[in-house]
Amino acid sequence: MEIFKDLLKFTIVDIIDVILVALLLYYVYKLVKGTVAINIFIGIIMIYGAWQLTDFLNMELLTGIFGGFMKVGIIALIVVFQPEIRKFLLMVGSTNFSRRKKFLQQLKFLKTENTSETDVDAVISACNKMSMSKTGALIVFERNNSLDFLSSTGDEMNIKVTQPIIESIFFKNSPLHDGAILINNNIVIATRVILPVNNEKHVPQRFGLRHRAAIGVTEKTDAVALAVSEETGQISYFKDGEFVVFEDTTQLTSIIKEDLA
Repeated sequence: MEIFKDLLKFTIVDIIDVILVALLLYYVYKLVKGTVAINIFIGIIMIYGAWQLTDFLNMELLTGIFGGFMKVGIIALIVVFQPEIRKFLLMVGSTNFSRRKKFLQQLKFLKTENTSETDVDAVISACNKMSMSKTGALIVFERNNSLDFLSSTGDEMNIKVTQPIIESIFFKNSPLHDGAILINNNIVIATRVILPVNNEKHVPQRFGLRHRAAIGVTEKTDAVALAVSEETGQISYFKDGEFVVFEDTTQLTSIIKEDLA
């Protein structure tokens, strides 16, 4: 009876504590969702739950085994979750307060759907035109993580996204066609941006530096990226450091809009 009485003695601090833990687990789950790490994450939660249960039941031997695993295994977890931990710390350290303010303003209107401000249709139309002419392009869409550390490597811009603008930037004789462009809320914020290149993952030989750069930036941040191959004209889409499979550009448009929402 004493145990149940203690459980019923909830304070405001306890409620806040539970909410914060739930939020932390939710954001960690969002980071690892869709990756191999999700299975490891679920396994850790199960082991932690078993550890707490055996401790509650005073099963000392099992509690010692699970406790030892949790304490020693933290080093291995840091190695396994290195990309996710890096992305999480980057997300925390690069909080965009102006965007949070805009989000709060949107809540005032009680919108039932999240809609992307970026004109994805214009971007895809430009990519289709560049694909037919085999014009290489690399387009990065900023999401929650601030990409200021990348935009500083290129030329600062403030141009509204339109199909002609995208095509003119990547025109082969344009001085701006080298490197990537960064798009945030339907604005091209930078051109000729230098992206981190991933040299670890196996990428088919038909893909070049643009694709490795797209893998690198989407692996290190939560941004998504489009690449148009200069050799084949193929359009590729990247998220979380991986190729995203799509059947046609109509489906690709829907996927990007959903990711940016």
